Amino acid sequence: LYVEDRFRGRRIGEKLLRRVAKECRAAGGVYLRLSVDTDNETAKAFYEKLGIGRSSYEQVQKIVGDAFFAFADAPEE
Repeated sequence: LYVEDRFRGRRIGEKLLRRVAKECRAAGGVYLRLSVDTDNETAKAFYEKLGIGRSSYEQVQKIVGDAFFAFADAPEE
């Protein structure tokens, strides 16, 4: 989720997340799982303000850049 600076302060991010939560719940979902870069203090504060807490039992794995390209382009065995 990203809201451009010029649109911030209008609760657009909150409205988008609430809509996602409503759609999720209507489809039988019982939680949302979000990720945020560890150095993105603005996003972390935003989620905390909405009552979306940090998970103490999950870790996100990722592969990016040249490592991703090499992994994606490797022949399947």
